[in-house]
Parts: sequence; C-alpha cells; structure tokens
Amino acid sequence: MVRPHLPLTALRAFEASARHLSFTRAAIELCVTQAAVSHQVKSLEQRLGVTLFRRLPRGLLITDEGLALLPTLRDSFDRIADMMEKFHGGHVREVLEVGAVGTFAVGWLLPRLRDFRERHPFVDVRLSTNNNRVDLAAEGLDYAVRFGNGAWHDTEAEALFAAPLSALCVPEIAETLRDPADLVRHTLLRSYRADEWPSWFEEAGVAAPTIRGPVFDSSLTMVEAALQGEGVALAPPMMFSRQLADGTLQRPFDTSISMGRYWLTRLKSRNPTPAMGAFRAWLLGAATASTGAARLEP
Repeated sequence: MVRPHLPLTALRAFEASARHLSFTRAAIELCVTQAAVSHQVKSLEQRLGVTLFRRLPRGLLITDEGLALLPTLRDSFDRIADMMEKFHGGHVREVLEVGAVGTFAVGWLLPRLRDFRERHPFVDVRLSTNNNRVDLAAEGLDYAVRFGNGAWHDTEAEALFAAPLSALCVPEIAETLRDPADLVRHTLLRSYRADEWPSWFEEAGVAAPTIRGPVFDSSLTMVEAALQGEGVALAPPMMFSRQLADGTLQRPFDTSISMGRYWLTRLKSRNPTPAMGAFRAWLLGAATASTGAARLEP
C-alpha cells in the first residue's frame, strides 16, 4: 500500500496551535515565527479542504473539523514520542512486567535491582507485588516470583532458592526466651499455612501448643507486627537481613524449617523476549551468588 506524503510540519503546527489556541504561543514552542505557523496551518487547511480554526481578535477557535482531526493526531504524536524514548544506547528499550511475592520483592529483589538496571539499561522493569496469589495471563506478567513447590498449571518454573523459616522477634521478647518451650507464653504470629508453627515445634523437639495468634497473608506484615512487639513471627531470616543486622529484630533459636522454595515462573505459552532472557539470566545468577554467600555466613 502506497501511503500519501504526510505534511508532518503542518500537522505539528496544527497540533501545537490547537493546544495553545494561539499561533504565537505555538510558534514559541516550535521555535519558528508566528507567520510560519500560520502559513503551515493554512496549507493544511487547503490540502484537506476544510477550515480548522476560526481566527479571532484574541486567539483561535477550533472548528468541528479541527476537533475531529485532533485526537488521532495527538495519539499518533504520543506514540511516536513513546517509541523514540524506548531507544537507549543502540537498543530499543523493552518493558518487563514482573510480579513477586511482597516479602521477596522488598527483602531480596529491591536491594539488587540497581545491579540489573546497570547491566541491562535497555530494560524498563515494572514490578508489582502480591501475596503469592497471581494470575500471569490476567495481569499481563512476563514473570512472577512465587513461593511453593513449583507446581503451577501451564507454568514453567525454575527454582531460585529455599527460604527456611525461623522464629523472629524484638530483643525485649528474645530476652525472655531460653528454650523453644518458652514460646507458649507469647503470641505466635502466623501465615495462612496452618502447618508452619507445628512443623517448627516438631523440628525443635517440643510439643506444639494450640496456636491462636493473628493470621497474615504476607510475611512483611507479619514481621512488621513482630517489630511492633505484637508477638513472635515465623518468617525467613534471609528476607529480613537488614533488621537482623541493625538489631531491631532477633532470631532467638537456630531451629528452622523449609516449607518450599522461591521460583521464577512464566506461562509456557509466553515466548521469551530479549528483556525476559536478560532478567532470567541475571536473577538465576544472583540467586546462586546469594545462596553461596549465605552458606559462608557464621
């Protein structure tokens, strides 16, 4: 299909004039003279065979024909501008939609995300968080980082690392704990996975008490409650390394249990893009380095 020659200069002059309702202000924006803008708009009107503006003593009044042309023109210029902005260093910038469990996003991914951006500046990461319930197709996600056993329908899953759960609390509560059995005197904060605390007590060799503590859908909110002195949380220490390092949070016992792993998941029907390939390679490498470093910690 042979497309007619588009008078881009005249179209740009019309769009700017319609935005300002003034040839003079449009000329200032376009760095040309007022006469040049007026001439371009006049030539466009002649080409289309319509009147786009009514010239008034103090400005312009756009006609119905001008109003009909304007939305398509603005959308076209916006799309061109968006595409121009996607070019960076010889690459077309790509948007990467990533969903992640909130605990993983805040506790592990965000502190490392700058490294990914510096290595792959052509990728624009858009990160959304969830409580482990996610619909890749409905939410338009390229990847989702989830916690579990890796079995999700129509999904390809690659293991990142396990995140064992330990008892975590503020120093004031930690001082009262000498033995895992001492936990029965405190509120036990828990997730919607009802078997976690019983499994932890079994690993510790202590009979599990009846657990009636508050239920949270995220380790982030659970640990925040623990930080406010509301009780003892059962959460992955590696996701709260900053709080453990600054002493606001303590791990009173070495006992830990593994209830699953973090996984990088995508729909099997989703064809990988260059941005997806870059993120996958970086994330798997960072996960390996992270778990290696964790094994070296005392």
